[in-house]
Amino acid sequence: MNLIQAIIIAIVEGITEYLPISSTGHMIIASSLMDIHKQEFTKLFEVAVQLGAILAVVVLYWRKFFDFKRWQFYVKLIVAVIPAITLGYFFSDKIDALLESPTTVAITLLLGGIFLLFVDKIFNQQASKGIETEEGISNGKAFAVGLWQCVAMIPGVSRSAATIIGGMQQKLTRKLAAEFSFFLAVPTMCAASGYSLFLKDWKDSGTPMKGYELILSSSNNLYAFIVGNIVAFVVAMLAIKFFIGFLQKRGFRLFGWYRIIAGIILLILIYTQVITE
Repeated sequence: MNLIQAIIIAIVEGITEYLPISSTGHMIIASSLMDIHKQEFTKLFEVAVQLGAILAVVVLYWRKFFDFKRWQFYVKLIVAVIPAITLGYFFSDKIDALLESPTTVAITLLLGGIFLLFVDKIFNQQASKGIETEEGISNGKAFAVGLWQCVAMIPGVSRSAATIIGGMQQKLTRKLAAEFSFFLAVPTMCAASGYSLFLKDWKDSGTPMKGYELILSSSNNLYAFIVGNIVAFVVAMLAIKFFIGFLQKRGFRLFGWYRIIAGIILLILIYTQVITE
């Protein structure tokens, strides 16, 4: 992976991480089109670049994150992240195998898009008349949202879509469901990035090494990691501001059509072998 390729993937991550269109799926598509999706560093980068997107949420909502008097907020995030951490730990290898499959992304983009076309009608009452403040989210509701998040371990599903829909299913308004989804992304992606950087063994050129060792193994990898996270941070800041306003006014339907079109195009590219498994 060169620096330009890293910047492209970082832009994709920043735009798509908090939109209901699957950041992982789009990064797999981008890396497949550039024919670098099978490289070990690419797989690591697609996880590690999420650190920049995480920082965007912390900066935008810093008053919430550093209000230590409201300790219940942290408890709810811990409760909500437990399902994903548990399943991620036990099924890490199977999840990694799915991350190499553009076909899986295409199918889940398509099916998820069809579902998003109807989700506004399904949860119409919660769009404006549901729970409006974080204090109304019980630990049970937080855990339920965490269960929904586990669905997003399938590439192309979208962690953002799963958790926002999960929040609305738990009677949260669109706005609060989206914000809680953003908050939940922080411990979730920190856990995933921490595992990839410090615990998981990556076999670059057949030599097992930890993620941070792979990053430090060459100046190109290090520059890609640093620049990529900076780019992801800036782009994610803009994407979050756009999405909250858009979701309140327009809902999910446009994102549903986008996913359907993207899924069909991806299936065509796979069928014509422009993108290979």
